[in-house]
Amino acid sequence: MSSRKISAVSKILSYQVLINIMVSSGFALLEGYNFGLSSVLGGMAAFIPNLFFALMVNKSTGRSARSVLNSFYIGEAGKLLLTGVLFIIIFKMPNIEILALLVGYITALSVFWFALLIR
Repeated sequence: MSSRKISAVSKILSYQVLINIMVSSGFALLEGYNFGLSSVLGGMAAFIPNLFFALMVNKSTGRSARSVLNSFYIGEAGKLLLTGVLFIIIFKMPNIEILALLVGYITALSVFWFALLIR
């Protein structure tokens, strides 16, 4: 059962990368480099914290309930902190296109919603 959950998490993370590549490529082709880069950065601002959370939760596999719960808390706190830090770094970069950034971020996060609908 554990490997099945890891497989589902791996699929979701892979889909996040795939959707990020697709959306960012579309922005780059239609609107140019700055839009494509902004979209990539938005997608990465969603993907990196989710990867951290997945690693923290996976680390607790087979441990006590308290350890699993602590891993969830640490993972979620780290996810929120990483998201904030990544957006601070991104907003300090020149020539960021806010619309493309947010579209990249939201489409990467929407992978979770579609995964729930498919299952």
